[in-house]
Amino acid sequence: MPYIAHIRESDHTIQTASEHLLEAMTLAERYGSKLQIPHVTGLAGLLHDLGKLTPQFRDYLWNAVFHPDKAPRRGEVDHSTAGGKLLFDRLHQGKPAPSWLLAEVVGNAIISHHSYMHDYLNEHLESDYLRRVRDKSAEKLDYDTAVGAFFEEVMSEAAFTAYIEQAIVELTQYMRKPSVLTSEQKLLFLDKYIFSALIDADRTNTRRFEQAEPPLPGMVQEREQRRALYKGYYERLMERLASYAKDAQAQKQSTQAQKSIDRLRQEMSEQCDSFASRPSGIYTLSIPTGGGKTLASFRYALRHAIEHGKQRILYVVPYTTIIEQNAEEIRRIIKDDGQLLEHHSNVVLDERDEDEQSDGQMTTAEKLKLARDNWDVPIIFTTMVQFLNAIYARGTRNIRRFHNLSEAVIIFDEVQKVPTSCISLFNTALNFLKGYGASSLVLCTATQPALDFVRHRLTIDPEGEIVGNLQDVDIAFKRVEMVDRATMETFDTENLADFIQEQMAEVTSVLVILNTKSVVKKLYERLAGCDAAVYHLSTSMCAQHRKDKLDEIRGLLDREERVICVSTQLIEAGVDVSFHRVIRSLSGLDSIAQAAGRCNRHGEKGIQPVYVIDHTEERLTRLREIQIGKEKTRQILIDLQRDPSAHGGHMLSREALGVYFQRFYKELEREVDYYMPKLERSMMTLLMETQTHSMSFLRQYIAHHDKPPDLIMTNSPRTAAEHFEVIDSPTIAAIAPYGEGSELIAELINGRSIAELGSALRKAQQYSVNLFCHEREALAKSQGIETILDGKVYVLKEGAYSKEYGLSVTNE
Repeated sequence: MPYIAHIRESDHTIQTASEHLLEAMTLAERYGSKLQIPHVTGLAGLLHDLGKLTPQFRDYLWNAVFHPDKAPRRGEVDHSTAGGKLLFDRLHQGKPAPSWLLAEVVGNAIISHHSYMHDYLNEHLESDYLRRVRDKSAEKLDYDTAVGAFFEEVMSEAAFTAYIEQAIVELTQYMRKPSVLTSEQKLLFLDKYIFSALIDADRTNTRRFEQAEPPLPGMVQEREQRRALYKGYYERLMERLASYAKDAQAQKQSTQAQKSIDRLRQEMSEQCDSFASRPSGIYTLSIPTGGGKTLASFRYALRHAIEHGKQRILYVVPYTTIIEQNAEEIRRIIKDDGQLLEHHSNVVLDERDEDEQSDGQMTTAEKLKLARDNWDVPIIFTTMVQFLNAIYARGTRNIRRFHNLSEAVIIFDEVQKVPTSCISLFNTALNFLKGYGASSLVLCTATQPALDFVRHRLTIDPEGEIVGNLQDVDIAFKRVEMVDRATMETFDTENLADFIQEQMAEVTSVLVILNTKSVVKKLYERLAGCDAAVYHLSTSMCAQHRKDKLDEIRGLLDREERVICVSTQLIEAGVDVSFHRVIRSLSGLDSIAQAAGRCNRHGEKGIQPVYVIDHTEERLTRLREIQIGKEKTRQILIDLQRDPSAHGGHMLSREALGVYFQRFYKELEREVDYYMPKLERSMMTLLMETQTHSMSFLRQYIAHHDKPPDLIMTNSPRTAAEHFEVIDSPTIAAIAPYGEGSELIAELINGRSIAELGSALRKAQQYSVNLFCHEREALAKSQGIETILDGKVYVLKEGAYSKEYGLSVTNE
């Protein structure tokens, strides 16, 4: 009997270990070619399941499928160590050399592909990598049998030696390439990229075998297909823009100001088109709110992808609320729903345990793992949380997507919302994607943050602003007057409600944005019964629920019916609504600027006031960044009170925003490197500064042993991932029984195939609510939550979700 990699569930067809290794190698080469390291990544694919070339694994898998009662106990069969050990034995000898580095970065990917990357050096000054590849018993692994079978059945020793030599050449060229990255940073992202390529190659090949999918097209054919696709989308976009221009000209009642804005939108869109011919880089697109940013950036992305051979376009947004709106706008243009993915959140819990013992068995967990979740579609809308998770978070589901961030156009919409703790990690990742990943990155916002001001700065290209004459554009797009009601007075819920009623005596719509969910809910309840439709929006609602509410609100606004909306900050970044008046509780200046963009959005009411207030009932002790942003904004307002010409003469000038961000980042200087109090060091130190930093584990190891370890790589990717959360309080997603959510829960429970599960999980993202730990505990006490799919997916019960407020932890 041949050595076995997998046994197909439907018909018990065998995929031999040799077939799987060679096919995974081919896929990994395909992914590695984007970084000019096909043999490096291919080597990981070639050796990752070397341990399956043993009678021990063959018997284990055969019994697990056909005779479960005879299967070995969990954890007895280790098939992932052998490949890493082979590289260590062959390449990690003598003095440190490039061969050492190849053995380490490829070997670690191999031994980690059923969990997460191992630490080269951990906080106990030990090497989890060496423990596996150097110290594990070869006899227990049946290592000699596996190696012998590999050279006999998979690849000859001569061919293997030649393959390794080519990989070393690629690795050397990678390290020598001029870059703003340090050597440690180059190695970190190389390490992660190899791991990503291996995980995706392994899972994709396994899924394709399990579903008996036809062979993939060749790389050249695939690239031409993608270019043709983008050309078709570009033509449809230009048709849509032409129809918009025609409609604008037909509007005889348009004011001169409106005609001027329409002309400016067209000019900025054309500038994006022209700019797309420039080489890939890191650029800024500072179109003001209401300037047609989504379509202008899409025009750039399509044109740049066509001219420079990019393989995908990603929109990265701060909140899920923006995903549906922007994705729907693009979807209407391309008319090709199957080629656009909305990725809101991970509905399936991230892997936290080794899953090696279930490899080859088509369990529910295995199907969920294999479901197509790798960002390999042409157009993707996702959140900043998911983007950062793809690079830094634990779990093979996240890192699997990382390699698909290369050869891409990535639009960061409302980039000022990058979490402060992640700024250095974000900047360094973008520098890598530009310098090595051949991607073009566009920072898209009217309020550009000072990302080149921090120590680990973002290398924005010189002359990198896509739109010219920004001062003239700002003047033309002025639609509001900022009114400071925060410096000299305060508001509580009662007198704020009175103030709102005063505004409603003059206009038909008011938007109020406050900093905490509790005060939003309290004000909403206080306004109940007034002579206007009152709406409440918060992150306690699933994405589809918020979308439905926003659609109702837009309908009222279009008909100029009386409406008041009370919301958290989720509404202020990119949500296309236009109220006559906006009231914003004092917070970061960038948030205030975004809130102002929800007022008189199209200039239909001349110039309208936006009021900045100080709400006394907000408790911000656990919201430190909002608290600091509020203080720095207050300083700007006080400066303007003392000298009306300060900071460009108004609170939302580009000068004022620049000063604000610099003061804000200075106050949070330690936090921007992702400081981890438990380890008393930053994530940047743990991952990227191990050779020089006084707090590095390497320094401590040398001090303790009077010599360095027998390693080139000494960072701690697993420890870093264990401590990484994009937001301060980690959350898990639960599917809400709202709208189609109930049907999707039933589909997931009854789903059988990988494709069915994958489809239902993608849809379920729009019906998911992110739960903090205390909310999950409260729901458990009230019996408002349960799990499905062997505990991998959380779902809310009917009583735990309200059509008015969303999540209800009391389950009533």
